[in-house]
Amino acid sequence: MSAIQPSLQQQVQSLYSEHHGWLVGWLRKKLSCPHGAADVAQDTFVRIIASRDALFGMREPRAYLSTTAKRLLLDRARRQVLERSYLAELALLADSLPGAPSPDEILMAVQALEQIAAALAGLSAKARAAFLLHYLEEQPQAAVAAQLDVSTRMVQKYLVQALLACRHACPGMAA
Repeated sequence: MSAIQPSLQQQVQSLYSEHHGWLVGWLRKKLSCPHGAADVAQDTFVRIIASRDALFGMREPRAYLSTTAKRLLLDRARRQVLERSYLAELALLADSLPGAPSPDEILMAVQALEQIAAALAGLSAKARAAFLLHYLEEQPQAAVAAQLDVSTRMVQKYLVQALLACRHACPGMAA
């Protein structure tokens, strides 16, 4: 096993040293923010390292890095949309309710949303889409089924998968 570990370490070191600067530059053009670019570049390498199999047989490292980074950017954008939506709802509620939520309550809600977003990221694209269409866009299951080109029963299965993933990701939901 010790012979495998140095090889992996060498591959990671080589990948990082040869492509990190390029990836940060590429992300800086996309984000117009050097700090955000550095964060996403770091997350990209962490994700690739975590999936060790990706390092073996990688033919086009820059294509792989850019694809991974694009997916992380999409995840980041989705999370930001959730946060903005939540904060907009809070602003509306703050006007109509006698007491606004405390900073701790806001933090807990944002963390719960991040946990839900992470749980949804682990689902298939159709299961994630079914959840978002049904619960966020309030579409009936039949409309979701038509949009995803699946049966209503399959939409129900997707919704169960999504809810179970959310419950697993958010232990506080079990109560």
